[in-house]
Amino acid sequence: MNASILWFAALVFALVVTICLALLTRWMPDPGRQRLARITDGRPDPAQAAQSRAWQASQNRLLSALLWLSPWTAGLSGAGDERAKALRLRLVQAGWRSPVALPIFFTCKTLITVLLALVAWIVLAASAWSPSGMARPAVVMLAAALGYYLPDAVLKLRIQQRQQRLMHAFPDALDLLRLCMQAGLGLDAAMERVGREMRQARPLLSEEFALTGLALRAGASRADALRNMSQRVGIKDIDALVVMLIQADRFGTSVSESLQVYSDALRTERRLRAEEAAAKLPVKLLIPLIFCVFPSLLTVLLGPVVVTLARDFVRTV
Repeated sequence: MNASILWFAALVFALVVTICLALLTRWMPDPGRQRLARITDGRPDPAQAAQSRAWQASQNRLLSALLWLSPWTAGLSGAGDERAKALRLRLVQAGWRSPVALPIFFTCKTLITVLLALVAWIVLAASAWSPSGMARPAVVMLAAALGYYLPDAVLKLRIQQRQQRLMHAFPDALDLLRLCMQAGLGLDAAMERVGREMRQARPLLSEEFALTGLALRAGASRADALRNMSQRVGIKDIDALVVMLIQADRFGTSVSESLQVYSDALRTERRLRAEEAAAKLPVKLLIPLIFCVFPSLLTVLLGPVVVTLARDFVRTV
């Protein structure tokens, strides 16, 4: 097989994957994040605002030109489709809140699926290996299946990374929230204050608190705003925290004491998870030690002995 063909296929695949990730992360408009920026930064410059609107209009034209490539978007873009709602919730948990996130995701999925199948067909056609029977279609279908499930794997990995970062930030945020409430602030003002204070250290958690504050300003009830935050985060411990806050607000119990108890419980659970991971480490290291370290160690230790014994046996014979 010619090496230039493999390099060309790899470069084309990397280019398409980069474009798809750029559509989901950089070019995709996020109205919630734009409103947060306008609220936190104050009134923008009119020239800068006009330039931003022109850039957003060009982005929307580019997206509308690309979205027709996805054959699955028409079937899953309905508001009543449960699969579309579940996938849209996963995209929100990954940090992609734009209304066009679902069509862009399926467009990227279509592009990667078709491209991988096409690259596999071109590589098989240009290689010296000529499979017979169903081997060539099987390889092409395998490449297409890999391209179909690759965006799901990337989405799952991004959700896990984001949830891990949020989980590490919540105990400290609960301590600050408790201190603010003990100082005399209400729950809504305390959440907004903690979000501002943690903007540099924990930007994801600050953004979630800011979105919750926007929902409260828009007229949503505190219970609905907290439930929406727990759905955006997607962590069971945060769901339990939201239920505790709603019950404390409903029955009139002390929210600061509840936050203190729950923050201690979260910190203890985080320590127990770290201890569990440390306890699993020797078992995970056993296989690399057996197959990688021990053979080289035995070779170094027993190699001279084997050579000496072989020489002695040769001399005696």
